[in-house]
Amino acid sequence: MLESIRVTEKLHWPEHELAKKSVLNAEEQLIIDSKRSFSSLSSGVLKDTFTTGTSSYNVLLQTKEERKHHSQKQFSSTFSKRRRKPSKSPSSSNILKDPHRMTALVPVTSTGSSLALPPKPKSKVKCRSVTPLPKPKQQPQLCRSFEKGDDLSGKKLCILTAIKPINLEKEKLRFFKSDYTYNPQFEYANPALPGVLAKYSNASDRFLKQSIKIMELTLQKYGSYEKFEQATGGSLLTKTRIWSHVRKYMLKEGCLGEIVVHLTEDLLSRASMTVVNGCPTLTINISTAREHWLEGMLRHEIGTHYFRAVNNLQQPWNSWPGRKKHELKPNNPTEEGLASIHSVLFRKDPFLWRAALLYYTVYQASQMSFCELFKDIGKFVQDPNTRWDYCVRAKRGWTDTSQPGCFSKDQVYLDGILQILRFRDSIDFHLLTALGKVSYEDVDRLKELAVTENMRVPHFLHDHSRYMEHLEKIMEVNELTDAELKALM
Repeated sequence: MLESIRVTEKLHWPEHELAKKSVLNAEEQLIIDSKRSFSSLSSGVLKDTFTTGTSSYNVLLQTKEERKHHSQKQFSSTFSKRRRKPSKSPSSSNILKDPHRMTALVPVTSTGSSLALPPKPKSKVKCRSVTPLPKPKQQPQLCRSFEKGDDLSGKKLCILTAIKPINLEKEKLRFFKSDYTYNPQFEYANPALPGVLAKYSNASDRFLKQSIKIMELTLQKYGSYEKFEQATGGSLLTKTRIWSHVRKYMLKEGCLGEIVVHLTEDLLSRASMTVVNGCPTLTINISTAREHWLEGMLRHEIGTHYFRAVNNLQQPWNSWPGRKKHELKPNNPTEEGLASIHSVLFRKDPFLWRAALLYYTVYQASQMSFCELFKDIGKFVQDPNTRWDYCVRAKRGWTDTSQPGCFSKDQVYLDGILQILRFRDSIDFHLLTALGKVSYEDVDRLKELAVTENMRVPHFLHDHSRYMEHLEKIMEVNELTDAELKALM
């Protein structure tokens, strides 16, 4: 599947919540000898160690310096006490009881119900124990800081869980069998309250003209979205190459060893940054991981969401009472707008296609039935499966999709992008990241109150002039003008 060229704008719902899966954290990792078979480990250990349900795997990326330093220390202390070499793999009981043992795991592949190691590496791999990474100083606040939607803790997760249809595949089959004439009737395990849905049912047409123009410009140059994706995204990456790209990026940002990385095909979006079992966790959808777009995704998730979340911990507004006290505006649309800009920042043709299509689809959903929407967006996206995914995303939360109605959250991406581009010359982007989860509108007011020492700023913000040049290129490629944006805002 990964080797073929196809439409990969997958927006599938997870079969299981990621938080319910077994994700390794810094104090529960295992030492595994790559020369030994997994058959020596009990099924209980495997269940606790590896994610089930997909062929993906988890790994806490460690720095070479940490491994080297601790292995030397381990070598000295072990041999002075025991004066012998360990001859057996650690038993499952010892592994589970010792909270201070952890490793960088060897990737595994799933073959049916069994787990198998990849081909044995040419060089001999030694078992090494690595010093556990220190926990974040303010773990509960870190969890809250990854809420990219509302600032109230937990609301975003509850909403997205409540609007997830439980009969998605069944309704998709009926829709396709009807030759796209049946309006799906979605069911929900724990439906969202009417008041909550009402909050997200109002779509805006403020940037509708711009969203259409952006997509038309892309089609004029490439003929179709599918050709644009193939020409600019490059080939789909194997798991091994994804790991290589992620490691290189983390080294560049100085955050290697801080984030658990999880690969899956079962994700709503291309990637997400969350906190799972106390660890910052980056989940990547491997069915959308393209060669030339992967680093943009890492700039989006790590360079923007992760760094702003970590910086937020040090600020006086790192909690909801703190935000209320300092009268902070909502962090969106700035948060997602900034991250979306960073996704396309260094592309040869930084078309804002995805943000534009999401904005357009949401607005049209507020005016159309599911069938009408599916037909309407066919002028931009040819593939029926991709169109289905976008329609579901815009209609989620609704039961009877024969009626006009939308879930409007996805308009935040283009909204945020255009606001930031409108005021790009007056925004201090370095401070916007250093101050944490704040709106660009609050930066000047908060900078005198902020903690700015030892803040984390991504590498691509270090060269301000180069950064601004690429913002200008985004304006140019998408044919946006300052006069146009000024009239809108």
